[in-house]
Amino acid sequence: MDSKKTQYKIAVIPGDGTGPEVIREGLKVLEVVSSKYGFRYETINYDFGGDRHLKTGEVLPDSALEELKTMSAIYLGAVGHPDVKPGILEKGLLLKLRFSLDQHINLRPVKLYNVAFCPLKDKVEKDVDFVVVRENSEGLYKGMGEFQNKGTKDEVAIQISYNTRKGVERCIRYAFEYTRKRNRQKKLTLCGKTNVLTYAWDLWERTFYEVAKEYPDIKTDYAHVDATCMWFVKNPEWFDVVVTDNMFGDIITDLGAMVQGGMGIAAGGNINPQGVSMFEPIGGSAPKYTGKNVINPLAAICALSMLLSEIGEVQAAKEVEDAVIKVVKEKLKSLSAGKMGYSTSEVGDLVVKNL
Repeated sequence: MDSKKTQYKIAVIPGDGTGPEVIREGLKVLEVVSSKYGFRYETINYDFGGDRHLKTGEVLPDSALEELKTMSAIYLGAVGHPDVKPGILEKGLLLKLRFSLDQHINLRPVKLYNVAFCPLKDKVEKDVDFVVVRENSEGLYKGMGEFQNKGTKDEVAIQISYNTRKGVERCIRYAFEYTRKRNRQKKLTLCGKTNVLTYAWDLWERTFYEVAKEYPDIKTDYAHVDATCMWFVKNPEWFDVVVTDNMFGDIITDLGAMVQGGMGIAAGGNINPQGVSMFEPIGGSAPKYTGKNVINPLAAICALSMLLSEIGEVQAAKEVEDAVIKVVKEKLKSLSAGKMGYSTSEVGDLVVKNL
């Protein structure tokens, strides 16, 4: 790709709480790295989030959704507002974006940058370096189910885990390809619950081993989700790439974030390999820190690195990550808000200085 001729359109949704503060630092880094690598981009800002919803009642209008389909990528800050009932923004913005744009892969790198910030005893940086590939559009999060006899003593609540062969297979195939491209241990672990959830996980397991035949260079492995949580803490070095369903993926990636040093550094991507992908820090809107210039922007900057990699600016992405590693290793006292030894904007400046 001749990046000098490339023009990227990046949709920016700063969102709620500390979202705008961390996105500002990410955009600062993007400006510098783009001029260094000679690619051009424009950002289109969208004010979706709690404040807009409280003013207009809107969460994500369909007209905006059509515009977003024309973007190179989406850069998201945070979703969640103390004055908006939980679920409205998450379902109406995050889930609607994921489902409407068919972002069927959730990608979560778990990498330790500084041993001082790891809560695990006797683990060093090379021990914590794996990626979770989570199916992002099916399972229990499809929202299917019903109440029977609601409000009575005989009430039944049914929540359906909806898994299709197509949905499961494309996720598993992506994970195999990713393991091959990552080229580290070349090992892919399926994380599930085959002993109890016999329908969904029968489909997952069968599909996994069928697809595995096409990838003889990749070692395969299976662990129950409860055992996976245990091994993340006891032996994280066993993992290279983990593939799992929507709910288990949601749970184990938060554990992964803690193992790598906390939410201040954890970034994720919602990927449509053939379409528009969205990248975000996974720590949420942290309303109590809003406007104080104390939140850690590194997760948002790591999300920017993932975004650059996905749109094809791989060298720029690596340089951003390397600058983050340097700052985490040499400068910060902590990854937690207010304890870093620097303000939000100063941390952004440190990353820029290390590019």
